[in-house]
Amino acid sequence: MDIVWLKDFEALVACRNFSRAAEDRNVSQPAFSRRIRALENDIGVRLINRETLPLTLTPAGDVFLSQARLMLRTYEETIERCQTIDAAKENVIRIAASQSLYMTHYKQLIAPLATEGGVETDLNSTSWAADQFVSALQQHYCDAFLTYWHPSMDYLGPLEVANFEHMTLARDRFVPVSRCKPGGSAEFTFSNTAKEAMPLLSYGAVSALRSVQDFVVEQIVSPRKVFVVNQNALANSVKAMILEGFGMGWLPLSLCRSEIDAGMLTIVDSRLTTDLEIRIYRDPKNSKGTLNGLWDRLSDLNTNAVPFSSVAAQQSVRTG
Repeated sequence: MDIVWLKDFEALVACRNFSRAAEDRNVSQPAFSRRIRALENDIGVRLINRETLPLTLTPAGDVFLSQARLMLRTYEETIERCQTIDAAKENVIRIAASQSLYMTHYKQLIAPLATEGGVETDLNSTSWAADQFVSALQQHYCDAFLTYWHPSMDYLGPLEVANFEHMTLARDRFVPVSRCKPGGSAEFTFSNTAKEAMPLLSYGAVSALRSVQDFVVEQIVSPRKVFVVNQNALANSVKAMILEGFGMGWLPLSLCRSEIDAGMLTIVDSRLTTDLEIRIYRDPKNSKGTLNGLWDRLSDLNTNAVPFSSVAAQQSVRTG
């Protein structure tokens, strides 16, 4: 089966017309029609019902469409990975991390050392599921993986079992925040005696921070006093919805410090906070010299670093 046929089929489904689909694929209509027919012959069933206007899919065509899209996505992801690996010269370190970590601890801790050492970093991913980061490191799609760590997280277990090396670079706080009312108090506050449940902007099941949020909520808050109004994999998206007043939610303090200092957000209840570690993982068998050099510089920085929680304590933090 030719991958071009799958792209032709996807275009035909989108256009529902042979002429427009052929134009979209930059090929003549007769040639396009022959390729669709060749695809059907290869599979051995009719995919297109040509007796309707606009064109429709046969029942077999409906089934094949979902699988064709999956095959095309896998094909494109495979090409991207191969190109990334091929382009990764000795001087380039491929680092995977969530978007929130790129914007905070990566920018503050790793980027300056990489620049100082003349090392290029290739940043991978922003919205992967938590276990995809682990797979990427295991399969050497990246050289290092920057992540939050908390005792409630279990998705990092495979790296621990396989003796992947890690280093704790900093500490952060996971804090419950709400938008501020004009007077400065929290728009949403927790109370187990309140009649109405608290609207919660939650993390999706694939997010690394979901287990931490659930851990904290279960410590103090009655489940009946919380209702989830939205779930998202990205902390930045959770923050955006909190700022819009849709409810409260948990964020790493490093990601919302400026909004707290500006009086836009406030910490709802200091009892509902917990510590986060910022860890970086690598395969100790990775012999890339630039990675080893950056690891050594991070180790030196970590030895002399002031814990993030100590720095945070010195900041002016508005609490509700």
